[in-house]
Amino acid sequence: MNEALVQRGKQWLEDLMQLMSLPTQVDVHDRVEAEGSYWLTISDTSFTPEQTQSIIGKDGAVLDAIQYLANTTLNLGQAEGSQQAYTIELAGYRVRRQAELQAIADQAAQQVRETGNEYEMKALSAAERRQVHTYLKTFGDLETESRGREPDRRLVVRLALS
Repeated sequence: MNEALVQRGKQWLEDLMQLMSLPTQVDVHDRVEAEGSYWLTISDTSFTPEQTQSIIGKDGAVLDAIQYLANTTLNLGQAEGSQQAYTIELAGYRVRRQAELQAIADQAAQQVRETGNEYEMKALSAAERRQVHTYLKTFGDLETESRGREPDRRLVVRLALS
């Protein structure tokens, strides 16, 4: 774990929360299983349920935007080899969503294997598509691609060509 990068991410997120008039602590976790990204977990102990939900946003949109800003801002001007991925977590949302995405991916894989037809996943953010791509890479008989343009970009799963 690169302590300087971790502290930079932690401080950036704490400063952002302060600017949002929601001061809080941020905890850091090194999640190797999450593609080596540093997880910055926002403490919600001082938030109301409404504040927590507003930070997560509909379908995680606000949390995704904060995560995008963190990754873009914190990696700006960094050499490609020095860039770091950050995952922003609040109230267990990312962990729950990862489990949901894995279940959706497993269902898609099963359907593709049974029918031989490709399966198109809709309504995934760029970060979620990346998670599903990474997860399905472990299935040697399947391949994935993203198709279309934002905001209507979709992940397609199909049998791998041998």
